[in-house]
Order: sequence, then C-alpha cells, then structure tokens
Amino acid sequence: MLELTLLRSFIAVAEAGGFRRASERLNLTQSSVSQQIKRLEQLLGRDLFARDTRRVTLTHDGEALLDAARSLLRQEEEIRRRLMGPQLSGMVRLGAVEEVASAALPPLLGRFARLHPEVRFEVVVGVSAELIDLVEHGELDLALAKRPWGTTRGRLLWREPLVWAAAESFELPPGGSVPLALYRGSTVSRVAALEALRRTQLRWHIVYTSPSLTGVRAAALAGFAVTPLPRSALGKGLKALGEAHAMPALPELEFVLFTKPTPDAATAELAELLSTQASPGETGAL
Repeated sequence: MLELTLLRSFIAVAEAGGFRRASERLNLTQSSVSQQIKRLEQLLGRDLFARDTRRVTLTHDGEALLDAARSLLRQEEEIRRRLMGPQLSGMVRLGAVEEVASAALPPLLGRFARLHPEVRFEVVVGVSAELIDLVEHGELDLALAKRPWGTTRGRLLWREPLVWAAAESFELPPGGSVPLALYRGSTVSRVAALEALRRTQLRWHIVYTSPSLTGVRAAALAGFAVTPLPRSALGKGLKALGEAHAMPALPELEFVLFTKPTPDAATAELAELLSTQASPGETGAL
C-alpha cells in the first residue's frame, strides 16, 4: 500500500518543479523530500521524474500517477474531515487575487462547503497589496495573494513564471515602442514588468490600465497590447513572448497565503485546505 505522505511529497515536487521548492512548501528538508520520492519510485518500480541540473520533470509514469494521487488525497481528506474532524461553524472572510478567484478557488470552496456546511464564508477579490492590508487590519481572516517583491511574509503555496502575454497574431513593430496593458497601481506584476523593461534598451509605452485581470487580459486578446500574466493564465488566444521576441525575462511569481495572527478553527481549517490543495495544477489553469 502506498503511503499518503509519499504521495503528498510526489505532488509537491511535481507542482513546484523541484525538490528545493517542494521542501519549502512541505516544511521539510530537501534531503527528506528526495528520500521520500526515492522510496516511492522503489515501491512502484518506476522512475517518476526525469532530473537534470536545473529542474525535474515528470516522466510518462509520473504523469499517469499525478491525477490518481491527487484524487486519493482528496478522498482521504474528505473521509478524515467528515468522520474525525470537529463540527465547525462560524464565518470566514477570505480574500483572493483574480488569477486564483477565477479558477482554482471556487472548486476548493465548494469542497470546503460540503465538508463543513455550518461554516459561512465571504470572498473579496482584489489586488495583492489591498488584500494583505485587509488581513493586517483585521478585515479579512485569510488572503491568497502574490507575495510583494523583497518580502518573505506569508506561507508559500507555489511559484510559477510571469510571462509577457500577447494575442496569437501579435507582432512587435520593428524598432517600435512596445504597447503595454498593465494593472493600475503598484501591483506585483506591474512592478516586475516595468523593472525588467527599464534594464533594457527597449522603448515602451502604456496604452491600457485596468484594476482587474479581466481588463488587461482583454487588451492583450484584442491584439493591441502586451501584458504580464502568470503562465497558467494565458489561455486560448494568447501566447507568451520571450527573448526570441526581444522581450526581457521576468521573475517567478510567488503565490502565498496570509492568515490573521490568531485564526479560529474554521479559518485554520480553510487555510489548511488552501495550503495543501490550491495550485494551478489542481485546475489546469488559473
């Protein structure tokens, strides 16, 4: 029988793309995670990851195991919470950035509602800085947001690349100025994009600003602007521009869970669910 601990480590490595990042997510040492993966591979008699000097990727057998492992853990979680957990009640106020609220979050909240029907929750969708501030001032209990650059606050859930997104038909004008669609204000994505551009000789100008992901994504889809998005938010109709298109590299985004200092039982339970289940891989796209 496969140990669920080994499957949790396997999923973490698959989603994080490496042992170091998985160890941060699991609060384990890198060597412990590596040993657990080795043990799982020995039990199955299969190589689950292809390793090189930069990252690890799933083998064909690893890809086949990933969905089954996630399903097993979801079933174990529901059984454990139904039969062993306390009956929770109360209100949880949750904030989430739009990248998460539009895809990964609703299925998780649906699962939480089935497990704890006496708990009510309110969800606020906004930009990271606003949501973090609401948690710090006691107006939200939890926030799933992008970590501001240069900080280490919050519980890391996953990392993913920030990419330059443009319509499939978009072509940069030769020698021209790059038209940008950006979030309004000093958001994590906007700051990263402008800092990357300022380190180059490229000319650029802002043609569109919006307070929402929907707005900047619509501008990119319309074909008249480039916008920075998490890779999983590209979706149909958009492509990622890179060095081949003369665009500078962008850093990875860190999606983090912020929690109030003294969470009640319902808040702590939802935080645990989000910490173990929220990721772009869970839904296929953000």
